Amino acid sequence: MELDQTDFQILSMLQDDGKCSYSKIARNIGVSEGTVRGRINKMLKNEVFEFIIHTNPYKIGLHVQAIIGLETRVGYHDAIACQLQPHRSVRFIGAFSGKHDLIIQAFFRDNEELVSFVDQTLSGIEGIISVDVNVELKQYKDTFSYVD
Repeated sequence: MELDQTDFQILSMLQDDGKCSYSKIARNIGVSEGTVRGRINKMLKNEVFEFIIHTNPYKIGLHVQAIIGLETRVGYHDAIACQLQPHRSVRFIGAFSGKHDLIIQAFFRDNEELVSFVDQTLSGIEGIISVDVNVELKQYKDTFSYVD
């Protein structure tokens, strides 16, 4: 799907306020409400974006964020990622080039829960060679906004 300026204006307004009404968007960008509705439905159908609730992990008791780099045996990426996907603490899993084959982002209630995840969960997964745990000390930016 090719996006035009109107689509980007709609996306920008929704990023600022996901509850913004179609009529307000239409007024602000100078198109009809039907145009906004149609454009949003088309973008949703084409998976340009999705409506989600972005929960602040710290407000719900998840006070430890870890970025964990995994070095894996060749050919084990998919199997390891599939085993990590069901864990509620794991928010992101990606395969990368460079020092780490897989990188995961995970949130835990406390350091003990993180240690348990590393010592029990990760140590029990075949194909993981090494684990590099990095705990967030201070957050400077956390956004899912990609449109100006």
